[in-house]
Amino acid sequence: MLNRFLEPQKRDFTSLNAAEILSLAIGAEEEDGRIYAAYADKIRKDYPASAKIFDGMAAEEDVHRQRLLELYKKQFGDTLVPIRREHVRGFLSRKPVWLMKELSIETIRQQVWEMEQSAYRFYSEAAKQTTDVDLRKLLGDLAIEEQKHGQQADQLEKEFLGETEQDEEKVAAHRQFVLTYVQPGLAGLMDGSVSTLAPVFAAAFATGDTWTTFLVGMAAAVGAGISMGFTEAASDDGKLTGRGSPIKRGFAAGIMTTIGGLGHALPYLITDFYTATVIAIIVVLIELWAIAFIQSKYMSTPFWRAVFQVVVGGSLVFAAGILIGSA
Repeated sequence: MLNRFLEPQKRDFTSLNAAEILSLAIGAEEEDGRIYAAYADKIRKDYPASAKIFDGMAAEEDVHRQRLLELYKKQFGDTLVPIRREHVRGFLSRKPVWLMKELSIETIRQQVWEMEQSAYRFYSEAAKQTTDVDLRKLLGDLAIEEQKHGQQADQLEKEFLGETEQDEEKVAAHRQFVLTYVQPGLAGLMDGSVSTLAPVFAAAFATGDTWTTFLVGMAAAVGAGISMGFTEAASDDGKLTGRGSPIKRGFAAGIMTTIGGLGHALPYLITDFYTATVIAIIVVLIELWAIAFIQSKYMSTPFWRAVFQVVVGGSLVFAAGILIGSA
């Protein structure tokens, strides 16, 4: 119900019929194949053996697409239903292929794992909701084949990290931790740090009172945290994406959003307005540059693009708060 309210333009996965499921799967296989091919091109010079693995995975995705197309033509004709992952609730959007050149090796490994989990869960859930024997068999077979891609991802890990033995359970747990906690938490930290700048500094320059400013900052941070946590929890139940419990993700996003907002509100516990404001401004500068670094490191954003998005954007919000408060 919450998902429908927040994303009314999207369809529930359980509402899709057989033709829509097949069309969705065909589009997904095409997109994933292009992404694997882009990964192969990126690492071919430095990691030729691993590039061949990605080439093979891209070729397998094309085989999957052909099998899905054959069944679709047999049952529904030559015209696909115009539906893609972004039209259905619960799917994570993929980065455009033209951004693949910016990804680090560590990010590629994480995204490969996420793609594996997402594809496996999609086929598993789709097989459960169809009664057509041929379609159910094909979806079940594809679920098993997508699951096997995880073994290929392990080969990548050995090449990138050396021949040291890996504890597979610990590796899987780390990847799931990144997906469930780190990604929503980082998004919350960035949102909380930037979105609360304007109200805090508008209150500071409008009132000149540190306690009032602190209360406004506290309210803005807590309010943003509740909103961000609620939105994250309601946007995806984790069944298709494998991102884990929506409650855990909601808490991660909400808590980090609140922390991001409190950073530049806490200095106003100091009673001297000038001292509190100078410290708050220093904190803001540290926050913005730290967020740019985090976004570059963990969100696959080129550093200077992250600087422009976060530092420049945050500075504009900061300036807007001061101008409004001084009016």
